[in-house]
Amino acid sequence: MKILTTLLFASLLIFAACGEESKGDQSSASSSAGKERIAEKLGLTVFELDNGVGPIKEKLQVSADIDKIMAESGKQIFDAKCVQCHKMDERYTGPALRDVTQRRSPEYVMNMILNPQEMTQKHPEAKKLLAMYANQMTFQNVTQEDARALLEYLRMEGNQ
Repeated sequence: MKILTTLLFASLLIFAACGEESKGDQSSASSSAGKERIAEKLGLTVFELDNGVGPIKEKLQVSADIDKIMAESGKQIFDAKCVQCHKMDERYTGPALRDVTQRRSPEYVMNMILNPQEMTQKHPEAKKLLAMYANQMTFQNVTQEDARALLEYLRMEGNQ
């Protein structure tokens, strides 16, 4: 009888553990479905909801290591085109940018740089920034290569 009780108890534990896994799977599936519904309601794809609206339409291959040469190029672009509205550690005409790469995906950052007007028209987070700062970020006539260099500079600054 003792053996039967032990086996029954062990079986219940196994079934309970399996049930928890399936609840987790259901939760992530419903979360994914919820994100799809939100994106559809906004007229965006799930990728655009996560990574912004613009020319960057797929995940970037960004190394964990900072490309110092590219970051230096990004600093020069930042000093010429961005510093009028952005500071690293304080709110100015635009938001502080030191930790932007920890808050946003690389694709989002580049899409915001390359396509600020459409971002503030369509993307919910960019709309919030527009409302908060009451200023439309202007396109600074940068190429994708320039935007990638700016991203690398922001990554470097964010790691300090």
